[in-house]
Amino acid sequence: MTEYKQVILVRQDLRLSKGKLSAQVAHASVEATLKSESAKVKAWQKKGMKKVILEVNSLEELFNYKKLAEDKKLKTALIKDAAKTELKEPTITCLAIGPDDEEQIDKITKHLKLI
Repeated sequence: MTEYKQVILVRQDLRLSKGKLSAQVAHASVEATLKSESAKVKAWQKKGMKKVILEVNSLEELFNYKKLAEDKKLKTALIKDAAKTELKEPTITCLAIGPDDEEQIDKITKHLKLI
């Protein structure tokens, strides 16, 4: 039986506050879920909606993971902060992958560190 999860990759070079980081992760999770196939979302919901938040070091690294995920036909959501609070200009902060097949996501992200 396929297990499903979602991962959110967050740029550590931005040094976001806990509140800003939490909001950006929430935006990414919702956006990626809305873009995903309903059958996968339902299966993911049924199993508790597993999410893992991981760190990347830069925008370049974030884009690299986006390409790797899309090459495997995984849904992604790239989030850009609107710069209304903490950041001085609109800035890409994070990337969600899935919900999708946990095994496929892990092939891309399993070596990254948890936040």
